[in-house]
Amino acid sequence: MCHPSRVLKVKRPRIVGHETLGNQLSFEASMFGRPAWTASRRIALAERRTYISAGHTRPWITRILRNHTPMTLWRVAALLGVANHIFFRHFEPKTAHYPLFAILIQPAIILSFDTLSASAVLTAYATFIGTLALSIVLYRLSPWHPLAAIPGPLLYKITKLWGLRDVLRGDMHRVTRGMHLKYGPVVRTGPNEVSFAHTDAVKVVLGTFPKGQHYDTRGDPNLPTKSLILLRGEAHANRRRIWNRGLNSAAIASYEVTMGKRVSQLLERLEEESRSGQSVNFSKWMGYFTFDFMGDMAFGGGFEMLRDGGDREGLWKIIEDGSRLAAYLSPIPWILPTLRLFPALVQNITTLREFGVTSAAKRIKAGSAVKDLWYHLTDEAEVEKTRPTIPEVVADGVLSIVAGSDTTSTTMNNFIWLLLSHPAVYKRVQEEVDSVYPPGDSALDSSRYTQLPYLTACINETFRYLPPVPTGGARKVPVGGGKVIGGHYIPQNTQIFVPHYTLHRSAEYFSDPDSFRPERWLNPGAMERHDTLAFIPFSFGSANCVGQNLARRELIMVSAALIQTFDISFGKDFAAAGEWSDHLHDIFITAAEIPLQLQLTKRS
Repeated sequence: MCHPSRVLKVKRPRIVGHETLGNQLSFEASMFGRPAWTASRRIALAERRTYISAGHTRPWITRILRNHTPMTLWRVAALLGVANHIFFRHFEPKTAHYPLFAILIQPAIILSFDTLSASAVLTAYATFIGTLALSIVLYRLSPWHPLAAIPGPLLYKITKLWGLRDVLRGDMHRVTRGMHLKYGPVVRTGPNEVSFAHTDAVKVVLGTFPKGQHYDTRGDPNLPTKSLILLRGEAHANRRRIWNRGLNSAAIASYEVTMGKRVSQLLERLEEESRSGQSVNFSKWMGYFTFDFMGDMAFGGGFEMLRDGGDREGLWKIIEDGSRLAAYLSPIPWILPTLRLFPALVQNITTLREFGVTSAAKRIKAGSAVKDLWYHLTDEAEVEKTRPTIPEVVADGVLSIVAGSDTTSTTMNNFIWLLLSHPAVYKRVQEEVDSVYPPGDSALDSSRYTQLPYLTACINETFRYLPPVPTGGARKVPVGGGKVIGGHYIPQNTQIFVPHYTLHRSAEYFSDPDSFRPERWLNPGAMERHDTLAFIPFSFGSANCVGQNLARRELIMVSAALIQTFDISFGKDFAAAGEWSDHLHDIFITAAEIPLQLQLTKRS
């Protein structure tokens, strides 16, 4: 017999069918000594479940939706919009999956209640979206925003879609410079983004900060590993050490034989094209040269665009289209993982990946006899404790072709255009080349390149005047607290740009910045302003361009050989095209919208 104190007294359940359950719970409590409130809660829960399963809605929803007024719905939708803004501001997702799902599904839940009219549902949905947008706009423009004290255009503070507009137009570098001319050296260019056109930011931001989400659009998540450009921290330092060995002075010297063969092949093709007396599409042939040479370095060759006079596999177009897509998505990198759910939208990335795998398989068969860039990236000399995997080398090999072909060919095009646009400069360069390489001597002899100071100055001035990467990649203030840069406090996770084009054209750092003056590099002391810290065509710090010395060697070899071999002038059609620089678009790298047409005459 149970002790009297353990007998549970409960009220008779109101819902039919619960007498047995109530008695059972009372009996269990008396048998096992559970307190009375445990059984009471279980009975209440059972009553609630039975009530709902009988076709009834939950009481609080019933009160709102069964007896709703338009004002009630608006208030609920408005509160929901503000709540979403607060939530995603503190827990910012890395992809668009979850925000898009949340924004679509929350108002759609209301559709499940047949007590609402279609107009009421639409009103609630519009209120939700409108309040969410209004909350975002007001916060980003409010004095409570962490970047409120930094000046900038109103619309850029609200959304990065305006930055996307500039990228689509290819005008990001020019627009950014215009902002700095109007607002000063520090400009807010996005809701959570700042641009610094100041040398204070060069060492701090480019020298120490990690890469920002701007780079996230340049990777392929289907590869087992990331290429060098996407790595951060210790992983970047370890991979960069391998790259440095493959692109140091000794390694570059060993590549000169291959480079010289490709330059000779380029000159032969240009001579063949010029025999008819017609203009030559120099941009096309220069692109073929850089692609073939970087293919030699990365995968042991086999591409032969110069030989074939074309791109049989369409790889050049794939690279250009891929660069454009990455640039277009860089202001909104969170949308890319969602787009990758649709393979047709990222087919170029897939094709480029397959190209890398196929090329790697061919290079592996060649073994370690060839001391090219692949040899160093795979650590054939076994210098590292842990050798890189083949997928890692494939990713870096593709990167070397993409990064090394476009930028070098673009710079060479810019160099020739600037030379021909300044006849006195061109004449002086030609005289210097002729004096160092008299008739019968080959300009492919790199041992005399130190005797070409004016040609070298022209290359430097080309880099300053038209940098191959006009805006540059973003960095991010690291987690752990904000930083003071140039007298401005910048909170953690803020994305920062140090725009190359804007710095190079700043009158604060260079005298007469909008003029092409190679002499500034021969006698910097004669210039009123010449701050080399503001000269960053290859970026700055540990994440700068690892291939800059190879690019410089290519440029001086091609330019010296070209000037020694041909008398060069603009093609007739090109002369009517206007300023070449007006047709250069910023898609992270520089892309020319028209080809550089040249008239080439073989020199005796």
